[in-house]
Amino acid sequence: MTLLLDEIALATARLAEAGVPSPRTDAEEIAAFVHGVRRSELHTVRDCDFDALFWEGIARRAAREPLQHITGRAYFRYLSLEVGPGVFIPRPETEVVAGWAIDRLREMDVANPLVVDLGTGSGAIALSIAQEVALSEVHAVEVDPDAYAWAKRNIVELGQGRVHLHPEDMRDCLPELNGRVDLVISNPPYIPPGSVPRDPEVRDYDPARALYGSDEDGLGEIRAVERTARRLLRPGGYVVVEHADEQGTAVYWIFSEEHGWRDVRNHQDLTGRDRFVTARLGQD
Repeated sequence: MTLLLDEIALATARLAEAGVPSPRTDAEEIAAFVHGVRRSELHTVRDCDFDALFWEGIARRAAREPLQHITGRAYFRYLSLEVGPGVFIPRPETEVVAGWAIDRLREMDVANPLVVDLGTGSGAIALSIAQEVALSEVHAVEVDPDAYAWAKRNIVELGQGRVHLHPEDMRDCLPELNGRVDLVISNPPYIPPGSVPRDPEVRDYDPARALYGSDEDGLGEIRAVERTARRLLRPGGYVVVEHADEQGTAVYWIFSEEHGWRDVRNHQDLTGRDRFVTARLGQD
């Protein structure tokens, strides 16, 4: 175990020098990936020379390639998902968004909740809802062919038959469900077109189509979510939409009373920053 710890310590120092935010964790995750064990099981690995694969992974991470691209996996709530180039890597803050939706669906007096996930990406939100809300039926919409392929792979791998994937645009998708849906959820692109993300992992590796929203303020897709949710939801149904921390007020007003929305609320993530807006479609 001494050699293993020494190699991880050296790798940690290299990642820290490169500015990686969680160098020890990432070094251990790469070591676990190379040895085919969980990070918590590294203590079971016998001392051995690390092969080139470990240091290749460390070099890639030091160059700020996302850890998830190196290991091919992203963890979201209770799921392990396949990810890679061409799909947005799900973030921890989105787990809070999905959690609110899951709690709300469990509270509904509905035997078989009908849910639509607009812009599903890897399928993280849709698959979490299907896994955690008994008897739910989830329709996941993704127009980008690369992201669609990753979502399909995850749905098949997890054997989740209650997630139905649709290669459609969120603006005019699923007309057959108009007025029937209990909850619409979305983590759409919302970065203004002129802005540049600070983190290289986001700026250089996440697909631009998943990052940058249309309209000057980046909220074009959130406006599209509002219109589509208004069309799909039954009276009393809910919409949940993620946004950047500085966009809470603007998104709040997109879901206006004039359009039939009620109980509009801003919600914060675990860091105390505005992260998503929820609203209920009026019943009058």
